[in-house]
Amino acid sequence: MDTANQLASVGTFQVLKLPLGFIRVLEWLFAIFAFATCGGYSGQLRVSVDCMEKASSNLSIGIDFGYPFRLHQVAFEAPMCEAMRRERVFLSGDYSSSAEFFVTIAVFSFLYSLVATVVYIFYLNKYRENSQRPLIDFVVTVVFSFMWLVSSSAWAKALSDVKVATDPDEVQLLIPACKDPTNKCGSVHGPGWSGLNTSVVFGFLNFVLWAGNIWFVFKETSWHKGGSRLASSAPDKQAGTFDQQPYNQGSFDQSGSYSTQGSFDQPSEYSQVGGPTSYSNQM
Repeated sequence: MDTANQLASVGTFQVLKLPLGFIRVLEWLFAIFAFATCGGYSGQLRVSVDCMEKASSNLSIGIDFGYPFRLHQVAFEAPMCEAMRRERVFLSGDYSSSAEFFVTIAVFSFLYSLVATVVYIFYLNKYRENSQRPLIDFVVTVVFSFMWLVSSSAWAKALSDVKVATDPDEVQLLIPACKDPTNKCGSVHGPGWSGLNTSVVFGFLNFVLWAGNIWFVFKETSWHKGGSRLASSAPDKQAGTFDQQPYNQGSFDQSGSYSTQGSFDQPSEYSQVGGPTSYSNQM
């Protein structure tokens, strides 16, 4: 029994036990994890500036940043090590496009998979009675599979760049006072990356789910059903052709002797009455 027949034979929430419905549930759950771990991230790093003039030193400069990672807008106050003066320093880099693209795909895929799950559960008959609806579902599934691959790859590259841009050793190079060898700069601690690393993992897991669900959605389309009908009708036609051709190789008459139908122009080795025919050029 194919997926279409299985869906017709189950009721309401029983569709969630089938691959089509079960994968849809996983899709919107994993989409939540993807945009929550990325969009809800906030991190902090700390650096120290030990000036030759100790009164100007700041041994714990906190720098906060987060989604959407427009680091060039993140500023912090750093000592100039000159007469208690301070200056405003900005981080470098803007990675908002990749982060926002990733979160946008996650949000829209969550909404679509949630709506699709509701349709499978409560409106399955209406979903299947119109052949255009499974085709639309199939096309959208293919598009989201591709978009998850692109957005996850882009975000993974952007995350690698964010890690470099927020490395305390790299941030020290942005502070003018740290360029003076008489001052000592160091890193107190760097930001944690477990949440963002998890978002990348969930991004590629979503791609696997959507790509894997392409086959199960395709089985609901008229393209697959039409191909299945053609494949099943071909053996039936071939079997019907053999049934229409009776076996007429030969028949037995009432006396029990076997006679073949049709005449042969070439002489046989044995005549119908006598014995074997004579051979020419006998020795």
